[in-house]
Amino acid sequence: MERVYIFDTTLRDGGQTKGVDFSFADKIAISEALDDLGIDYIEGGWPGANPTDDKLFGSPPKLKVSNFVAFGMTRRPNTSAANDPGLNAVLSGKSDSVCLVGKTWDFHVSKALNITLEENIDMISESINEINKRGKQALFDCEHFFDGFKNNKKFALECVSSAFEAGAKWVVLCDTNGGTLPYEITKIINEVNESIPGVPLGIHCHNDSGTAVACSLAAIEAGVRHVQGTINGLGERCGNADLIALIPNLMLKLNYETGIKKENLYKLKHLSRLIDDRLNRSPNLTQPYVGEAAFAHKGGLHASGVQKDSRSYEHVEPEIVGNQRSFVVSDQTGKSNIIARLKEVGLKFDVKDSRLDKLIENIKENEFKGFSYDTAEASFELMARRTLEKVPDYFVIGRFRVMDERRFNAKGDLVVESEASVTLNVGGQSFHEVAIGNGPVNAVDTALRKALTKIYPSLNSVSLVDYKVRIIDSGSGTEATTRVLIECEDDNGDRWRSVGLSTNIIDASVMALYDSLTWRLLSLGITPEAPAN
Repeated sequence: MERVYIFDTTLRDGGQTKGVDFSFADKIAISEALDDLGIDYIEGGWPGANPTDDKLFGSPPKLKVSNFVAFGMTRRPNTSAANDPGLNAVLSGKSDSVCLVGKTWDFHVSKALNITLEENIDMISESINEINKRGKQALFDCEHFFDGFKNNKKFALECVSSAFEAGAKWVVLCDTNGGTLPYEITKIINEVNESIPGVPLGIHCHNDSGTAVACSLAAIEAGVRHVQGTINGLGERCGNADLIALIPNLMLKLNYETGIKKENLYKLKHLSRLIDDRLNRSPNLTQPYVGEAAFAHKGGLHASGVQKDSRSYEHVEPEIVGNQRSFVVSDQTGKSNIIARLKEVGLKFDVKDSRLDKLIENIKENEFKGFSYDTAEASFELMARRTLEKVPDYFVIGRFRVMDERRFNAKGDLVVESEASVTLNVGGQSFHEVAIGNGPVNAVDTALRKALTKIYPSLNSVSLVDYKVRIIDSGSGTEATTRVLIECEDDNGDRWRSVGLSTNIIDASVMALYDSLTWRLLSLGITPEAPAN
């Protein structure tokens, strides 16, 4: 099988989506999930462009297989590559590779940059040379390449040759405006390969014509071996090629090899949901491969056919991509995906154990209420263990009370603070703690820790790093059910997530905190009878 290299730009190009703003914690978590899947390149962002990306490339994620990429522009006109401040900021970041974007459409060179075509060619070659001098792998994004090729073929090809001859590992042809159709992609790439034999081509498509995935596949069939896209098709305007659809099409339909193992394709749904949860978005029910409706059968003829042979109305087995078959009238759930998740957390079980069916029922019931376990792996593991074995009661929360105060101090400054009072029982000991926080959840968390760390000092290393709230049934107004997803981290940088659900946002938060702290103690092998020292 031929190899295709996957380049994810969710954190950079996907971050340009209207309404999307990734935090540092988001970028770390998403990078680690992409790395776990086996993505070849992860474009983290643009060092020098904003504080979040500066922090990210100062303290990059710990990746096992993926190549971490910094994005930037070619040098400015009338400036050397070595002395260009913007290029130096990109090169100074902690990254394995650097991907630079440069103009390849003569219209942009003359109108936007107001320079000669010759100067633009020099900017490309000198910038790529500078990357190689710094010991990093160089990639070049040919911005607006297909529009440029149609307008001035000679110049567009000269830009590609310049990057190639300067030592770019990949020269990526970008359909920046998203207006090129698949047949045009094939035709133009064939011409590029004929004109510049041996050039290592990539493809970067936007979805303004609704054909980004199709155009990317057409490019690969034309000989391109590097493809860029985003999770869930995030990106400027109408988005980029959706890797969630592109990857299984490449591997299952066209039989290309990637950095992703076929047996790990089930992680695609989890990755898709991770992005949605991070952005506090509702998942796309009809998203190919991973949507809740992707393998849902309502029509009687369809349901009957699938039950006899799934190939009747399914193009792949849903379990392969982490999804599951469902029948809208007679709801049924398979065990395959649950079993895979249980194996991930190291649970030992018999597939014939009737408690496994009970677990599936519990999950279905809770998700119907509004829980989501796709990204709340700590809560999922606890639920599974409580069903299949026993989880110790490390502590029991009795009652809690939260008071919020908004006032002006003597200097006239606005002060907003919360006070939480919590009672709980730990190992037969009763505790009543009070704490001040910058918000109600922070106050409750602080009060809990004041008691718990006296018995379980290991919890001192745990910190709450992210907190997301989502209204499940907004039609209920102020009585709507609220889902809270929290993320915690220890001193080693290990992170885990838990979920809580209630009509009361504080109650939902306490539920998620309880699971998070319980999971941590369980993961350390601590028992209530023998607390850590």
